[in-house]
Amino acid sequence: MSERGKLLKHESSHRESSDDEDYHRPLTRLSARNLSIVKTSHCACVNTMGMNGNVCKCGSEIYDVKARTSGEHVLEATQSVVGGSSSSGDEEIEKSVRRSQFLGINITPSFIHSQTDYQRVFISREVAIDFNTAELMKCSQYLQKAIELRSHYMQMSKQNYSLSAYNAIQAKKNGKLRTHFETKKVADTSSRYWVNYDPWKIDFPPDLSLELKINKGVFEVYDLKQNPLYALYPKLEEFSNDLDVMLDLLADGPLKTFCYRRLTYLSSKFQMHVLLNEMKELAQQKEVAHRDFYNLHKVDTHVHASSCMNQKHLLRFIKRALKQTPDLEVCVVDGKPMSLAGVFKAMNITAYDLTVDKLNVHADRNTFQRPDEFKYRLNPTGDSLLREVFLKTDNYVDGSFFAEIIKEVFVDLEDSKYQNAELRLSVYGKNINEWTKLAKWAITHKVHSHNVRWLVQIARGFDHLIKYELVKTFQEFLTNVFAPLFEATIAPNKHPELHRFLRYVVGFDLIGNEAVLEDLKLDNETILPENWRGPESPSYAYYIYYLFANMCCLNNLRQARDMNTFVFRPHSGEEGSYQHLVCSFLAAQGISQGLVLRKCPTLQYLYYLCQIGIAMSPLSNNCLVLSYHRNPMMDFFSRGLFISLSTDHPLHFHFTREPLMEEYSVAAQVWKFSSCDMCELARNSALMCGFPHELKIEWLGPNYQVEGLIGNDFYRTNVPNVRISYRTETLAEEIANMLSNGDVQETP
Repeated sequence: MSERGKLLKHESSHRESSDDEDYHRPLTRLSARNLSIVKTSHCACVNTMGMNGNVCKCGSEIYDVKARTSGEHVLEATQSVVGGSSSSGDEEIEKSVRRSQFLGINITPSFIHSQTDYQRVFISREVAIDFNTAELMKCSQYLQKAIELRSHYMQMSKQNYSLSAYNAIQAKKNGKLRTHFETKKVADTSSRYWVNYDPWKIDFPPDLSLELKINKGVFEVYDLKQNPLYALYPKLEEFSNDLDVMLDLLADGPLKTFCYRRLTYLSSKFQMHVLLNEMKELAQQKEVAHRDFYNLHKVDTHVHASSCMNQKHLLRFIKRALKQTPDLEVCVVDGKPMSLAGVFKAMNITAYDLTVDKLNVHADRNTFQRPDEFKYRLNPTGDSLLREVFLKTDNYVDGSFFAEIIKEVFVDLEDSKYQNAELRLSVYGKNINEWTKLAKWAITHKVHSHNVRWLVQIARGFDHLIKYELVKTFQEFLTNVFAPLFEATIAPNKHPELHRFLRYVVGFDLIGNEAVLEDLKLDNETILPENWRGPESPSYAYYIYYLFANMCCLNNLRQARDMNTFVFRPHSGEEGSYQHLVCSFLAAQGISQGLVLRKCPTLQYLYYLCQIGIAMSPLSNNCLVLSYHRNPMMDFFSRGLFISLSTDHPLHFHFTREPLMEEYSVAAQVWKFSSCDMCELARNSALMCGFPHELKIEWLGPNYQVEGLIGNDFYRTNVPNVRISYRTETLAEEIANMLSNGDVQETP
């Protein structure tokens, strides 16, 4: 019998006798800087715990040839045949759930070690070089503290987030093992889900008799007896203290070194995985009928509605509008209405003269590190009047032009069938009616698509509001942003349009120039919102806290009313201080950009352990802040951070009518992405987006919320089980490594 046959025979007999036994995986820790690569013929049970010489714990003989470094560190590439192609069906899945045990603790059923036949990379007989036991223990405690802080904030705000690391910590502390969970089977859904579907016909719960009060910048809800309801949010002092804890943690030298080495190891491990398993991943993808990268559901997780079209599309739309409605009054200049033809006559431009070059909206080398120049490109032909007419929701024509061009973008998305987007609409906080006008615009012009959901971006422009005397205090700004949302939640029948519109709002974004120097410190001496009168704008941390605290109360109220809740996904880390990313780590479900993570290994490692979603836009960054070849996206992807590709501003950075595909194609060419890599990025975008649960079931499968193999419906995602197994096992090993270091006892 061949060696392969012997292994398969042994594996089969071993599984029959030990279905309910603990199923271990090798513990991965920090290893030597230089590792030798060795391929071994390994016992099929893949049980490296308690290995004695050439005999596995199960008693089977193994044969290995090990090339060792001076520190006795060995990197082994092993081929597991556990399960193989013969194990299939729900029974095998349930068995793998029951025996998935790691370090004696069931982290979570989502950490099921794969029963997929592929070559694994692990480190054995490892000693932590340059770290004493006290430093390792301290590093582990710091990481666990940060993860617990984030989980605390996510639970308060009712935002969904990856529970893997937090559950592992709690399971170890409490000694409670979760050994079973229920899988679901759902028949394939189809487009019939949307037949005869009226997006604005939704249920209206009864109005409540509740009172709104403002407590130090945060809206609180009280009943008629003046009892506070749903006031679950962190006080400013608590947030400030937690922020200080995080900043102290990031300043720790040994932790920086530890995280840097772990990240370097993860990059090298992924390269080894690709070398060993790339062809196997490709072979698995070819086995799936009618599924490839082009017919996978992918989501543009970061795109601004006012620039979601390309420049040629905008040019054609403007020419068509000028030809069809030249006499339509579109604005007021010097107190007099002006027609569309009059606007162009005042600019001394005819429809024939208008070209892409004259629009001058595309970013180029002159916008690099020049936010002032890019701001100028936001206005077609450099005239803010055209932006006001064509790209605003609240203008003289009630945003009719903007609604029409947005719906044309919707048609392109619907024709592609598999492309979706989360568009950003702006609320500036300049008056109390902004939300009502925005909802009325969407409903009046029927701006809706099953391929699109909304995020509302709040601009950090308080200094401009003060300058033009639109508000008097920061509290007035917060009131304009949040009061309509609370009122529509408490009494939806009094605000029917806003209640309908909020059904399709996923969450909030925070935008602004992050390069501006500011004092991020929050303490007891921080000025309260009712006393902040400018002229300067508050710090990034100040915005983050008050938006987050109000969102906490709003989400708790909406959850109690069985309404959809919101997530917080700010722009963070495009440039400027890494402290912005610390605020987002605590308060945000996910972020956009995240480039500054490359400068802070500790924070980058925490974003990896917590699997925080990052929407990256390399083409946008290439024109504004960071050249393409220096973009850290490839490093983030190889290390396993939870990233997706997005377009940001197609009007300014892209050339085709499919900007998301353009983003994928450029990334694939520059970084030589494989089909598996592209499908994984598409799956990530679908996972981190805020589309409805029913749609995600159709896109990703009924168990998509479970991490690991059970959550991957290969026939819908086209991501091979080999890749999912690698990602899940690697994350599990990193979490186990963190927990085990916390148990290290300092030697006398």
